[in-house]
Amino acid sequence: MLREFVEKKHYLFIDHVDTWQDAIRMSCVSLIADGTVEQGYPEEIVRCVTKYGPYIIIMPMVAMPHSSENAKGVNKTSIGFMKVEDPVHFDPEDPEKDAKLFFTLAACDPSQHMDNMARLSEMLCNEELVNELLEAKSPEDLLKLQEKYLDNHENTNN
Repeated sequence: MLREFVEKKHYLFIDHVDTWQDAIRMSCVSLIADGTVEQGYPEEIVRCVTKYGPYIIIMPMVAMPHSSENAKGVNKTSIGFMKVEDPVHFDPEDPEKDAKLFFTLAACDPSQHMDNMARLSEMLCNEELVNELLEAKSPEDLLKLQEKYLDNHENTNN
């Protein structure tokens, strides 16, 4: 999965964003660049988070920005990765709602989306891998982590 982010150029490494809204917009940049999603998709996610709260924080330091299935502006099913050095605060009162790792979902094919979700959740269950992702600084780091943690495992499942 990490290799796919690099091969599709669906990754971004940045130091800081001012707001969680900017973080969501930035997390969509690589998906917008190749037409996976359209320009308006980030605003769909911002609207959902504004309405429902920070439901996209799935564990400390990890966000999964997404809108509803078959959301307007989604052309392909994919995931984008973004790492922010400074934590993004979704709720200033609750540090459990901070995020540095963003896995932005775009879904228009339900079975492919479910496969992506399963692979992503399996990856995030590996605490060591998540800790190393929090230290990643480049696409090369993603490839090293793919090799270290995922290659053998993903090959046994295919």
